[in-house]
Amino acid sequence: MKLELLYFDSCPNWRIAAERLDDVATRHGLTVNRRLVTTPEEAETGRFRGSPTILLDGEDPFASGDEPVGLACRVYQTPDGPAVSPTTEQLEAILDA
Repeated sequence: MKLELLYFDSCPNWRIAAERLDDVATRHGLTVNRRLVTTPEEAETGRFRGSPTILLDGEDPFASGDEPVGLACRVYQTPDGPAVSPTTEQLEAILDA
């Protein structure tokens, strides 16, 4: 299983997602590969739907299909409402699926 975190430095939200994702990945014996996205072209090629974007085997398990691709901060829907990162429980669920 390949787990990636795509981000860009201008948006601090990726740090929260990275911390949660690293914690969950460690419990599953996985490593998180981080990829810095710096240009609109990289965003398009990498299907970067904002910072942070989490890919599991190259797919975005949190995408609904209507998120724009580009260099922007991303908002996730969580049980507690919109947030800058999926919850630990949401991350656990995608790795357990």
